[in-house]
Amino acid sequence: MKKISILVPCYNEIENVALMADTLVNVLTEALSRYDYEIVFIDNCSTDGTREELEKICEKNKKIKAIFNVTNFGQFNSPFYGMCQCTGDCVIPIVCDFQDPVELIPVFVKKWEEGHRVVSGIKTSSKEPGIIYFLRTVYYKLIKNMSSVKMIEHFTGFGLYDKTFIELVRRLDDPIPFMRGIVAEYGAGFNMVEIEYEQPKRRAGKTHNNFYSLYDAAMLSFTSYTKIGLRLATFVGLICSGISFVIAMVYLIMKLCNWNSFQAGAAPMTIGVFFLGGLQILFIGLIGEYILNINTRVINRPIVVEEKRINFDKE
Repeated sequence: MKKISILVPCYNEIENVALMADTLVNVLTEALSRYDYEIVFIDNCSTDGTREELEKICEKNKKIKAIFNVTNFGQFNSPFYGMCQCTGDCVIPIVCDFQDPVELIPVFVKKWEEGHRVVSGIKTSSKEPGIIYFLRTVYYKLIKNMSSVKMIEHFTGFGLYDKTFIELVRRLDDPIPFMRGIVAEYGAGFNMVEIEYEQPKRRAGKTHNNFYSLYDAAMLSFTSYTKIGLRLATFVGLICSGISFVIAMVYLIMKLCNWNSFQAGAAPMTIGVFFLGGLQILFIGLIGEYILNINTRVINRPIVVEEKRINFDKE
């Protein structure tokens, strides 16, 4: 009997975690009754009682497991690590706030049985605010056009991954994994298929995404899968240097020819200094993002440090 693993990353989801567990059990025991299953919750150091609720859930059903992290390891590390701890023939990560439709799980499994070892859920629309969805669309198109890897637009990681793909993921040994990029880079070799869906609203609770977390995600994808930032700094620097050299030569010729009648004033020079100064600071910051990415990889800290496991007794 094949085994399906469902991974549920969570952080302060006290209002959703119990209903998510019940909903998943119903889908797995009714629509997918011919499969064995495990449901793995990985908690990113919740402080609202989610952990206590998970302990109760795991006590009632030994096929529901939990991993508690010692601290919050971020929105990418924790799910990535959780996927690597699953033991099923396939792994389906799904968010705890019900923004990934649970009813798509049987659809994913059907595609898996047809031979697709990676099934990616693609948002074609969303019930989130229109401006947010628009900004996400702009971001996905930018990163897709700038990246050397063909990025998947509106793909958040929701999907199904065969155990052969999970084994590849385990071997990557990446301390700052970006699952969306990994799927885009290697998915085609696993006969990937895309399933479209509309993203519903968050069922309950408050989103934990903010400007910083979204910026962090954008910079991780930007510095991991594009070279354009460094190339842009090089080319813009070269162009500015060329323009500055031409202007310097013009002023030198004017000085040698005693064109005293020419009065340029201090304003153009001041504007130029501030413009070039701002440009330099921008690109120093951009290069800093790349260096930070390199530094994190060199330090090579663990992706996640566990505090506790529940129902993993013999595995």
